[in-house]
Amino acid sequence: MSTPPSSSSGSSPGPAPAPCRPDTYAPVVEVHACGRAWTLERHADLESLWEELAACDSPNPVADTTGTTNAARAAFVDDERLPYWTELWPASLGLAEWLAENRAALQGRRGLDLGCGLGLTAIVGQWLGARVIGMDYEEEALRFARLNAARNGVTQPLWTVMDWRVPAVAARSLDMVWAGDIMYERRFVTPVSDFLEYSVARDGVVWVAEPGRNVYATFRETLEARGWTTRCARTMQVDALYRQAERVTIHLWEMRPPRT
Repeated sequence: MSTPPSSSSGSSPGPAPAPCRPDTYAPVVEVHACGRAWTLERHADLESLWEELAACDSPNPVADTTGTTNAARAAFVDDERLPYWTELWPASLGLAEWLAENRAALQGRRGLDLGCGLGLTAIVGQWLGARVIGMDYEEEALRFARLNAARNGVTQPLWTVMDWRVPAVAARSLDMVWAGDIMYERRFVTPVSDFLEYSVARDGVVWVAEPGRNVYATFRETLEARGWTTRCARTMQVDALYRQAERVTIHLWEMRPPRT
């Protein structure tokens, strides 16, 4: 099993040289984070993924062809099931670095990666010493996450399909929850806030990395109205997975529940 860098110096490892970034979607990608390279496998291509979603949504997947893809896309949008999980978002890369910087706080703690997708930050948290649950709404995402943990020589987190509207963890059982760019619409704010309020221990912490979406202000205000404290712990510049002219600004928010 691969082991994380020593934390004796108390400082984050320096960034490794970035690999050549692709221009288009590729089924296997390599990124550098936390002082090492990570190789991640994902779905072969987006178009075939949509076709698979269409087939699953169709009452007669063999006979149904042309119009089914659009119907499946609409269904997945309605239930927040667009296949965002097959991408690796800049916020996840920033979150991985934050976990490395705070690896002393992770040792032996019960952590949950909320919407883990391909599994990068769940795998990083496990590699750094936390006891991690990698949660996603899509079983297919977890299949790739499991492959990616093995591919990178990291002990498997506990992977679980979970809907944040129906928590499958004990109340107040999590020392920490982290998430990378999980919120795109205001309708997500209340169920995510409810999930965190239910699952996070009174002395726990939530870390959310996001690229400046307006909805996150509503999210923080909702938690603050419930007695949570929130602060921007770090702002960082991150290279996107795909080649582009400018780096992406990522904000890392730390949120703590009321103690009473």
